[in-house]
Amino acid sequence: NILVSACLLGIGCRYDGKIKKNDAVCALAQKHTLIPVCPEQLGGRPTPRKPVEIKNGNVTEECGNCHTSEFEKGAEETLKIAQITGCTLAILKSRSPSCGYGEIYDGSFSKKTVSGNGIAAALLSENGIKVKNEENFDK
Repeated sequence: NILVSACLLGIGCRYDGKIKKNDAVCALAQKHTLIPVCPEQLGGRPTPRKPVEIKNGNVTEECGNCHTSEFEKGAEETLKIAQITGCTLAILKSRSPSCGYGEIYDGSFSKKTVSGNGIAAALLSENGIKVKNEENFDK
């Protein structure tokens, strides 16, 4: 079983509601059971929703509204799903404030990135689940 960001499987759960299906990730379903999750929705965020980024440890909208607690709840629910379904690998959406692993947007809303992890990706990794993204899962 592989935990996968639902947006990579073509589910319209991204902040902007757009479909960002990744065919290479979807093809893994031929040999593996893919478990779709959207940590942001699991934390209670609607779709569509205003974009957020992590800055100074908080998940905020550009105007300053804070959504850290919702992201933490979504991360906890995502971890529960991974544990219940026996996932030891997660393939998550790159640069996302919840799913990004290794690189996330820097909090300036200028599309600049910094080293770091999204809230859900960090929690999964801290709990022994290997985290990859759609750009490096096959390496």
